[in-house]
Amino acid sequence: MKIQNGYVYTPDFRFEKKTLTINSAAGTFESAARDEEILDASGCYVIPGLIDIHFHGCMGADVCDGTLQSLETIAAYEAQEGVTSVCPATLTLPEEELLEILACAAAFASGERDAGRADLIGLNMEGPFISRSKKGAQNGRYIRPCSADLCRSFVKASGGLVKIIGLAPEENPGFEEYIAEVKDSVRVSLAHTDADYDMAMAAFAAGASHAVHLFNAMSGLSHRAPGVVGAVRDCRNVTAELICDGNHVHPAAVRAAFDMLGDERIVLISDSLRACGLGDGKMMLGGQEVEVHGTRATLTDSGSLAGSVCSLMRCLQTAVLEMHIPLESAVRCATLNPARVIGAQETVGSIEEGKRANAVLLDERDLHVCAVIKDGIRIR
Repeated sequence: MKIQNGYVYTPDFRFEKKTLTINSAAGTFESAARDEEILDASGCYVIPGLIDIHFHGCMGADVCDGTLQSLETIAAYEAQEGVTSVCPATLTLPEEELLEILACAAAFASGERDAGRADLIGLNMEGPFISRSKKGAQNGRYIRPCSADLCRSFVKASGGLVKIIGLAPEENPGFEEYIAEVKDSVRVSLAHTDADYDMAMAAFAAGASHAVHLFNAMSGLSHRAPGVVGAVRDCRNVTAELICDGNHVHPAAVRAAFDMLGDERIVLISDSLRACGLGDGKMMLGGQEVEVHGTRATLTDSGSLAGSVCSLMRCLQTAVLEMHIPLESAVRCATLNPARVIGAQETVGSIEEGKRANAVLLDERDLHVCAVIKDGIRIR
C-alpha cells in the first residue's frame, strides 16, 4: 500500500508532505511498497495510530467485566476510533476478582492478531493501593495497603501485561521499600493520592516515575503547598497523564501543564467509561451508579466526576481545536509518549520502517477521522 499526498507525522514530531509505504502482508511500514494499492491522503494529516494507556471501557463493556466478549467489544470500538493499541485500567476491586480480570486479559492478548481490533499491549492498575480521601469513583471498600508480593501476583496473573500500578504513598508506610522492590518489573505511578510535595518527591526518588491523570484525584498546586503536581513538575524523569475531554481539566490548566512539563512528558489519556459511545443514561461502575449527560459522567450519589465518555481521539481533537495545543504536540502525547511509558516504543507509537503499520488520516480542517489503517489494512 502507498499513502500519497498527505502530510505525514515524522519521527522528529513534525509534518512533511511525502508518500508513505506499507508492506500489507507483514503489516509494517517499509521503504518500498509490495503491492499496487494506493490511498490518496490529499487534504489529510497522516499520524500514527493512537495509544490509550488509561481507560476503562466503551460501548457498554469494561475491562473489569473479566470476559473475552467485553474485551472484543472494547478493542473493536477503539480501532474504529483510530486508537490501535490499548492499555486499559482496572478499578479498585477484591484481589481475587482482579486476578481473574488480569488472567482474562492475558488470554485475550495471546489470541490471534486481528486487524479489525486494537491490540491489547498492557494493563494499568489504578488501584487498589490508593487513598480513601482521593478515591474519586474508586470503591473505597476494596482499598488495601501496598504489597510487593501482591504486585508480583498481579503481574504474573496478567502474563506480564501489567505495566503500571498506582500508589498513594501517604496511605502506605514503607512505600519507599515497596517501590524499590517492584520498580524493575512495573512502573509505579502516584494515583488517587493526597501526598504533599515532600512525600511525592520521596516516592519519585525511590523510583516511582509516573502520575495518574494530572490534577485529578491528587493534591493540587498551591504557592505554599505545591503538592503532587509541583513534585511532578520538578522531577524531569516523571511522566504524567492528562485528560483533555473538556470536563476534567480546564483548558488554561492544560496549557499550563504543557508549559510546565513540555510535550515530551505528557501522556494524553481518555479515562473513558463503559458509557463511552452510548449517549446519555445511567450505568454501574465498580458497584456504583454513574449518570451520563453529554460529555460528562458523574457518580449519582455524590456528583463527583467518574471518568470520561470521550475516546482518546475525541480528547486529542479537543486539545487541539478547543484548548489550542499544537497538533504536533498533541499527536506526540497520544502516540510515542504512551508507547514509551509502557515500553512498547520499538513496535508502535511512530511511523518508522519496521514498526506496525498503524496510521490514521485526519482531515486538515477539523481533524475528522477519514481513514484508519491497522496492521497495514484499511479498516475504516
